[in-house]
Amino acid sequence: MKRIIYVGLLLFFINLQGQELFALTEPASTMSKGSVSVRFSNAIYKRIDGSGYNHFFMPKLMWGVHKRLIVNASLFASTRSDQIKYEGVSIYSKYRFFSVDDLRSHFRMAGFARYSVNNTIVNQEEIDITRYNSGYELGLIATQLLNKIAISSSLSFKKALNNNAGNIFPAEQGSYATNFSLSFGKLIHPVKYDNFKQTNINLMLEFLGQTINQNGKSYLDVAPTIQFIVKSQTRIDLGVKKEILSSMTRISPNGIFLNLEHTFF
Repeated sequence: MKRIIYVGLLLFFINLQGQELFALTEPASTMSKGSVSVRFSNAIYKRIDGSGYNHFFMPKLMWGVHKRLIVNASLFASTRSDQIKYEGVSIYSKYRFFSVDDLRSHFRMAGFARYSVNNTIVNQEEIDITRYNSGYELGLIATQLLNKIAISSSLSFKKALNNNAGNIFPAEQGSYATNFSLSFGKLIHPVKYDNFKQTNINLMLEFLGQTINQNGKSYLDVAPTIQFIVKSQTRIDLGVKKEILSSMTRISPNGIFLNLEHTFF
């Protein structure tokens, strides 16, 4: 009986926090202890030179080590060489260190770290250690949930390192960057919960930016997303990412993406 009550409460809070499960950024909230999630991220981005499209694939395994700590590991591959090719791996950890919780609202803060190894040629100024660069990232996240609306912001520092296979980071490019994001999520269905098998529908709007510290070059992207959470365990994100402005060289900033995720409790 206690297990049934525990699972019921767990699913209630998952439904409550659904609108902060952002598609391209992380909230300050963490997974429940002992839970495991598997995510398959797929994206098709148009090449900036007009020569076609790049397909990106990122399977990810996530583990709730503690109620305040999660870790995950990702592989990434793409068709940038005109065939599907493994390109690297990334390790990520997030620790929630501050929480003010109420029944239908909360404010949380977390710190995170990421380390990535990549094998590809460095041919753009944008620093992206989940697709193009080896390197590390350290940052902070703050998330506010108020009833059916979530607002989250992050600020991080990135350092690009030399890629594997002799692919050296260009000396003339800035290797230090500051990344920032601002994300909004709103639950639009259901208006009222009757049971935990109801499908959640959330609308997301995310702004993602970067500034290269050495030369001030920057970009800003926007990404609207519709999200479905099925039976409190399966998540589907479908969205578009569009460059608003940029003063740096980027390979393929614009396109569509699809995330599929399932959580095991």
